[in-house]
Amino acid sequence: MEAVYNFKEMMNRPERLAPGHRMCAGCGGAIAVRGVLRALHEGDRAVVGNATGCLEVSSFMYPYTAYEDSYIHNAFENAGATLSGVETAYRVLKKRGKVKEDYKFITFGGDGGTYDIGFQSLSGAMERGHDMVYVCYDNGAYMNTGTQRSSATPRFADTTTTPVGRASDGKVQTRKDLTAIMAEHHIPYAAQTTFTNNFKDLHTKAEKAIYTQGAAFLNIFAPCPRGWGYEPSELMDICRTAVDTCYWPLYEVVEGKWILSYEPKNKLPIEEFLRSQRRFRHLFSPENEELIGEFQREVDRRWEELRARCSLYS
Repeated sequence: MEAVYNFKEMMNRPERLAPGHRMCAGCGGAIAVRGVLRALHEGDRAVVGNATGCLEVSSFMYPYTAYEDSYIHNAFENAGATLSGVETAYRVLKKRGKVKEDYKFITFGGDGGTYDIGFQSLSGAMERGHDMVYVCYDNGAYMNTGTQRSSATPRFADTTTTPVGRASDGKVQTRKDLTAIMAEHHIPYAAQTTFTNNFKDLHTKAEKAIYTQGAAFLNIFAPCPRGWGYEPSELMDICRTAVDTCYWPLYEVVEGKWILSYEPKNKLPIEEFLRSQRRFRHLFSPENEELIGEFQREVDRRWEELRARCSLYS
């Protein structure tokens, strides 16, 4: 049964990510963290893990953090392993009666520390079924170290390691579909979301992830103004366009059941998404028209595959 949300009450909950951190204006990562932590019920305690990356260096300067909850800074590669170990220790201590309080375990990582460097520890934590949530704020590159490509970077994107020029049209490979890969770990809950529809989709899925018993994975589309090349005020428009072009579909996988959260009435062409970012401006040269067509065909293929999967359970 779906919960009935009082969003006024939810938005008025005390912030668990304190102001004063150093995230950029127009950054999706900070919004993702605030949205996820706001889904915690008032009075509940949490342990927050954080892989090295933009979020970590901007919200943590030893011995201070921007988090109101217990916080652990992890290396790039081991956020999943660290929180799974903490969750295991907590269960043992609670069984022995040494800990009385209830805790939730949430770890954050960018796509570099999730799709790539931290993938093996994330996969292990999900496969073992630890009662924790792994949240990826997906900004599509290694933004903290200078916008190098990751396996989350879309095809044809201009990055410092896939520079556009006479010999290159940007990144060659298509983006890894990590949400689907996590769902194939047969975990109780996996979902994709971003900042649309008054944040209802984000809050609903964050609460489900946190309060589902067992392992859960949440992938949040989190644009980066510096790496993508847009004005901070354009953040929400880019998120909406990503969803309405079906570049970033909203869906969830609940106990193996694939559920489409949103289907645009008028699916927009991918140009609407690409045009909003400087990293794709080379695609709009007359000689690159076919590259946009290739991008569109890839988006369409993935969208139809997702719809087919979800239709099996409708």
